[in-house]
Amino acid sequence: MTANGRKITIDPVTRVEGHGRVTIHLDEDGRVKESRFHIVEFRGFERFIQGRPYWEVPVLVQRLCGICPVSHHLAASKAIDQLHGLDPGDLSPAANKIRRLLHYAQIFQSHALHFFYLAAPDLLLNPAGPLSTRNVVGVAMADRELARRGILMRKFGQEILHALGGKKIHGITAVPGGVHKTFDAMERKLFLKGNADLPGIDTMIDWTGEVLAFMADYFAGHRTVVDTFASFDSGHLGLVGPDGALELYDGRMRAIDALGARTLDDVPDTSYASHFAERVESWTYLKFPYLIERGRERGWNRVGPLARLNVCDHISTPLAEQARQACFAFAGGRPINRSLYYHWARIIEMMHCAELIRDLLHDPDILSDDLRREGHRRPVGIGVVEAPRGTLIHHYEADDRGMITRCNLIVSTTHNNEAMNRAVNQVARARLDKQPEITEPMLNEIEVAIRAYDPCLSCATHAIGNMPLLLELYDHEDHLLSEYRR
Repeated sequence: MTANGRKITIDPVTRVEGHGRVTIHLDEDGRVKESRFHIVEFRGFERFIQGRPYWEVPVLVQRLCGICPVSHHLAASKAIDQLHGLDPGDLSPAANKIRRLLHYAQIFQSHALHFFYLAAPDLLLNPAGPLSTRNVVGVAMADRELARRGILMRKFGQEILHALGGKKIHGITAVPGGVHKTFDAMERKLFLKGNADLPGIDTMIDWTGEVLAFMADYFAGHRTVVDTFASFDSGHLGLVGPDGALELYDGRMRAIDALGARTLDDVPDTSYASHFAERVESWTYLKFPYLIERGRERGWNRVGPLARLNVCDHISTPLAEQARQACFAFAGGRPINRSLYYHWARIIEMMHCAELIRDLLHDPDILSDDLRREGHRRPVGIGVVEAPRGTLIHHYEADDRGMITRCNLIVSTTHNNEAMNRAVNQVARARLDKQPEITEPMLNEIEVAIRAYDPCLSCATHAIGNMPLLLELYDHEDHLLSEYRR
């Protein structure tokens, strides 16, 4: 590095869903002054939805993303139920359980996708190794059986989505007041018992248990790294049930600070607008949500698997609860404010979802044909679920004709915006201040910090664009000094 102030640009960040860019600003001594995680492209679904009939919304919003369309489908459906005059408890037992089955299958397959396809190259392979092998193909070469299981575990969740929604991506299950179809007996038998092409739910639970054992061993063998990499204090936000249990589909909003003190005390999810505001910055399309009561500087929260484990009192299924307790025992208690623990928390949630799926597959209500309820129209509907990446909020208002007049979406990645920026900045300072040479492994470490949050940038800003990796160095007057292309 020279004695000139420079700007390092990583564009785009790879192995995340969507497109983003990182810029690292250096001072005149070549030390990191500031780092920013930019979301640079925009389409704006909140405007697209306006003027559409409310009953179309659960189908339309799925197009926000091809990775977690079910989460948007269900959050929107919960909101549209309210426009239709129904609260979550007003739905039939069959409709509620089928929606939950869909939700848990979505989280299971999404977490499997992230671990096996996106995170495993960071955990299993040498971060300083060749880029050509640091990917899912490299994982398959290093551990063929692990890669095979990863494919089948994701397939299991996707096949449930296909059975309930008609296709694996952008299917249709929920309708105003319920669902439009249920399982048949042969479909249920397939997921309970499996066949030659797809193992059943008991195998999914066994395999998830083995991944949990791997995570425990990995963290024990890399303790210094996992406890220090992108570690910083933050708030945490998630849904909990009436008894404080982890709740993924329908619960109350709870937030805690970095020491565990309550900052949001189990408030109804429909009251979110009274507690949250969003700040806009000129350098990104991704907004910054925060708790109004605590202000912009102290009121931001992490969301997602780690945050959910931090805020809940327990998990309702036994194997996942056992894994949660083991994780916190290793970490020294809760809350955990270390980014890499997101990977462990994600697998604990996979186990929880697998146990819930097994319970629902044995429940006779999922074969019932009592699928829909009717209500009396309301002007406002708010739906909140815990998507794979965190708390997802859909808010709609409609006129007397049923046309959407307002739409506000706060997606999981938006909540994690501040945390991802801080993670990038911490890693950049730790690496660039010590090592003036810009290397491929150093760039990957910055991306590792972002990938821990499994960001869905398409959901957050509905991004479009190309995917080259470009690293540019600028002096303090924004003159291009050199560039690096991957």
